[in-house]
Amino acid sequence: MVTIGHLLEHPGVILKEEFMEPLGISQSKLAREIGVSFVRINEIVRRKRGFTPDTAIRVAKYFGNTPEFWLHWQSNYDLQKTLSEHKKEYRRIPSLDPAVRQ
Repeated sequence: MVTIGHLLEHPGVILKEEFMEPLGISQSKLAREIGVSFVRINEIVRRKRGFTPDTAIRVAKYFGNTPEFWLHWQSNYDLQKTLSEHKKEYRRIPSLDPAVRQ
C-alpha cells in the first residue's frame, strides 16, 4: 500500500509565496503579463483551481522555470490529496497475488 506523508502544499501557494510575493508581483500583474484572466490566477493562489498545461507553460516562461515543475507539483498534490481522502476505500482493494501475474 502506498503510504502518505505530509500533504504537499497546493502549487498555487508555492506560486504566491515563493515566486510572486518575493518579487512584489501582484495577481493582476501576473495575469496581465502572461495573458490570462485575473480570476484564473486568483483561483490558483486561493487553491480553488489547479495548474493546467497552458497555465504551467505561461507561468514557467514568465518566471524562467519549466512547465514540468508546475505540472509535477500539481500532479503530486492531486495524488496525495486523493490518497488521503480515499485511503480507507483504497485499503479495501485487494492486491493481485504475484503468482497470478506470471
